[in-house]
Amino acid sequence: MYFAYLDASAGLSGDMILGALLDLGVSPSGFKKRMAGLGLPVEIRIKEAKRASLRSLRVNVEVKREKSPPRKWKDVESLIKPSPFSPSVKTKALAIFKNLFMAEARVHGRKFQQTHLHEAGADDAIVDIVGTCFLAEKLKIGEFYASPLNIGQGWVKTSHGLLPVPPPAVAELLKEIPVYSAWTQQELVTPTGAAIVSTLVKKFIPFPEISYEKIGCGAGSRDFRRFPNILRIFYGEKDKFSADKKVFMIEANIDDCSPQVIGSFLDKAFKLGALDVFLTPIFMKKNRLATKLTLIAEVDKMDKLIEAVLKETTSIGVRYFPVERRVLERESLTINVLGDKVAVKRATLAGQEVNLQPEYEDCLRLAKKNKLPVKQAIQLVLEEFSKKKRKDR
Repeated sequence: MYFAYLDASAGLSGDMILGALLDLGVSPSGFKKRMAGLGLPVEIRIKEAKRASLRSLRVNVEVKREKSPPRKWKDVESLIKPSPFSPSVKTKALAIFKNLFMAEARVHGRKFQQTHLHEAGADDAIVDIVGTCFLAEKLKIGEFYASPLNIGQGWVKTSHGLLPVPPPAVAELLKEIPVYSAWTQQELVTPTGAAIVSTLVKKFIPFPEISYEKIGCGAGSRDFRRFPNILRIFYGEKDKFSADKKVFMIEANIDDCSPQVIGSFLDKAFKLGALDVFLTPIFMKKNRLATKLTLIAEVDKMDKLIEAVLKETTSIGVRYFPVERRVLERESLTINVLGDKVAVKRATLAGQEVNLQPEYEDCLRLAKKNKLPVKQAIQLVLEEFSKKKRKDR
């Protein structure tokens, strides 16, 4: 399986995603042939284009009728379900459309079944969404990742009139996804693009540590002067992608908070997704004893954790900065000891086992049940694990 990392520094749209995926090496003629199975009155034109002097692939889906009809959920289902694509492609395409309909229903205050799509349900948008799912399957992409999204700014003309960027449905789709605005007074993330990435992308993170094989470049319809209007997709083997190596450290010095409050916060921080939380005794000005609270977290968990620090402790501010880390490959195994199941964490380096750590809570339960010291229970687990390894060889 492979990964795809979308660099959305110029935003993204359905046709940009198609162009970038096709640019990874899929036959344009084969793609057109498969899309003809939708039975839509469209002509797909694929050609090389330049955006700010950079080469990319432009996909233009031309609709051969004056206007695509507004479509309700049942209309989209009746188009996609009988189409000649795999069950996986159809399931993902319908999931994307379902998110689109749900967003439109919420912002317009309508029931799901009564909601209809105009631009986002048009013939070209259907090609964009089904085509993306087909190309993802063709390229064997198991996981999508993306950068924070540059959404642009200003106003955009829609069937509902002039709307601010991001339009309400796009803003709804991009909840809890990191976004920003830079470079232009234009809409950069379209409803189709927002629906695709909000459904398919596993995590939105700054450029991670990866080893990639190919780069696909998809061109947007406009050519901006200040920056290349392209979407880049970095593509490589799934096991050469690590979304967790770049993390942030969040710190706060606390000198006027009850130890019970700080202690209770640690459990909450882990529940909110912190990778690690610890306390360090420190001296502050005027020799006041204090505690430094430190959290390590992935970028998409930072906002919630910082909010929790400010709400749950007496801290009035935090500092944070990116840190690098290296971690061993880990797996959790289960072994039977004295009739109880105990989890054991096994860590490896380059395929070689370097560390074994029985789960403390399981060992504590085993010790209490068998009236043993905890250290003896831990030793028993390690011995049983070694015996099992020898037996399995």
